[in-house]
Amino acid sequence: MNTDSTEAQTLDLRGLKCPLPILRTKKALAQLESGSVLTVWATDPGAPDDFAAFCKHTGHTLMESSLHDEVFTLVIRHK
Repeated sequence: MNTDSTEAQTLDLRGLKCPLPILRTKKALAQLESGSVLTVWATDPGAPDDFAAFCKHTGHTLMESSLHDEVFTLVIRHK
């Protein structure tokens, strides 16, 4: 994953079940600078609630949570 904060980062977590999407997202965010945006693709049905709670707990901002063709797109801004 490229950590240049000027580029959008994408993390493909389709097929992974809880808690792996959150753990991998936490690891990816640790490599990014403050203000960076990470887009996550996930198929775990609990992903929207899990990511909302994760962002609330960690101070990151969940900018988008949407579902299209059974894939959740979650856009997170690093605190």
